Amino acid sequence: MLKFGQITVVATIALLTIGVIDFFFEISPILYVTIFLLWLLVVALGSFTMRWQFFTSTITKGSQTKKQVAITFDDGPNTAYTPQILKLLKPYNAKATFFCIGKHIEANPEIVQQIVAEGHTIGNHSYSHATNFGFFRKKRTVQELSKTDTLIEKITGAKNTLFRPPYGVTNPSIAKALTETNHTVIGWNVRSYDTVIKKPTKVLNRLKKRISPGSIILLHDTHSRCPEIVERLLQFLKKEGYEAVTIETLLTKN
Repeated sequence: MLKFGQITVVATIALLTIGVIDFFFEISPILYVTIFLLWLLVVALGSFTMRWQFFTSTITKGSQTKKQVAITFDDGPNTAYTPQILKLLKPYNAKATFFCIGKHIEANPEIVQQIVAEGHTIGNHSYSHATNFGFFRKKRTVQELSKTDTLIEKITGAKNTLFRPPYGVTNPSIAKALTETNHTVIGWNVRSYDTVIKKPTKVLNRLKKRISPGSIILLHDTHSRCPEIVERLLQFLKKEGYEAVTIETLLTKN
């Protein structure tokens, strides 16, 4: 897959070439607009498709063949549901990765401590998770990531290196910020749509069809359906002989 810079160069060369030809032969302005719109469409799709690694390197799946998967949770910690999920994970000896929002970390440090104490991993999911995060400039993006990392280190005593962009959106500003913060960007290859699909059975059926060795599963520990989904997912994984591990373990070469 071509990257942002390559696509932009191709589009620029195409426009310049048409411009030269247009100097000698009249060309419809529609062709200029068409090329620009195609470039814009590819950039938009690249922003929302992490597996393309369009703007920056992104890990969306483990490469091993062992029956291991990483269950990841976004947007917590949540006082109502994160503790329930931790309780469910324990009897299965299942480990998970929680991509936490900085302001929620600040409000719930005891849950963050519990997550780490029970062998799970904390990752950075920005400080504010603002709806316009994708429009932040590099400086503000760096501030968001740094502030959240500082909170994680203060509460857990460990430095964080993992980052999941809010809404899974990447762009040139985020890519530039990451060259400064040196985070490893973690995406997913199994999206549950658990915040959209209201019936846990439908969410679970969707997950079952898509899980394979090395899968990174996206869930959200912020809604009342999540504990039921997690419990039934853990039952399925155990039945199928899968081990739920942290992102670090999933990415460790065996």
